[in-house]
Amino acid sequence: MKNSHIAGSSAVAVVHELSKQYGSRAVLDKVSFRVREGEVFGLLGPNGAGKTTLLECLTGLRTPTSGSVEVLGSDPASNDPALRQMLAVQPQEATLFPQLTVRETVELWASFYQEHDDVDDVLERVGLLDEESQRVRALSGGQARRLLLAVTVIGRPGVLVLDEPAAGLDPQAKEHLWDVIRKQRKSGGTVLLTTHDMNEAAELCDRVAVLVGGRLAACDTPARLVSDMAAISTVTFTTSAAADIGGIRSFPGVTSVDSSPASADSVTVHVRTSIGDQTLRRIAADEQLAATDLDITKGGLDAVFRSLAADTSPREEANRKQKEARR
Repeated sequence: MKNSHIAGSSAVAVVHELSKQYGSRAVLDKVSFRVREGEVFGLLGPNGAGKTTLLECLTGLRTPTSGSVEVLGSDPASNDPALRQMLAVQPQEATLFPQLTVRETVELWASFYQEHDDVDDVLERVGLLDEESQRVRALSGGQARRLLLAVTVIGRPGVLVLDEPAAGLDPQAKEHLWDVIRKQRKSGGTVLLTTHDMNEAAELCDRVAVLVGGRLAACDTPARLVSDMAAISTVTFTTSAAADIGGIRSFPGVTSVDSSPASADSVTVHVRTSIGDQTLRRIAADEQLAATDLDITKGGLDAVFRSLAADTSPREEANRKQKEARR
């Protein structure tokens, strides 16, 4: 699969051979990529893949065990004041003062910057202009997350860092978020975000990096990743928890088989295959499986993500076992 993580100029962030270990556990393993000026760059990966640790290294909250990170030409751990004015990280809700109003909160954060956007404009962008007089403590969870977005963008950051910004947002609030991200890119700014939403990644991101087991599994535009793996389909079905699904792995074209509980006595099975229609017919005809709710999904970023995660996991497991054997 093509990886375009090194090519290109005008990089605002450069990650080179970045590794992070906690004791003997490697959370990040020699990760390298560049984030270009004016792009929306997405970090994708299953839970535990190292996405949050990578963001923390990019924003100076953690130092690498080895390798290097540069953002706008500076080490993010150096507390460079100029970098702090240009790099904005969406804060946690605990940083908000519950007794302040929405407007007072944004005005407070605006005072931290030499230059900042108009408060009314930012409140309108995030959909909180009508709630400007509400106390923070009275906001709903979704409104509080929009307020966090407002204080993140008020200082006109050159680089905007968002960790799963759409989590917990209703569709309308998500639309406000997407508008903010698009405006950041349109103004020449850069956005670095993590997400589990493949639709969000495909809609917003110019390029995505897929992390699996602390390693970079792929890095390219969503369209190219999908094109490279256009032949991969996912067949989904429900069967008895007692059914033997192991035999599906020997079907022609099948690359991986995963299952998750659907009820007390049934499981949902996901089969990734390069010959989707043939696999679907074979599963449907298997009397032992007695498959129901059969469905097939062809292509798409979600299929790419699932395939990369499935292909890389065995390698990570093998590496883990080798390390244990050497102890």
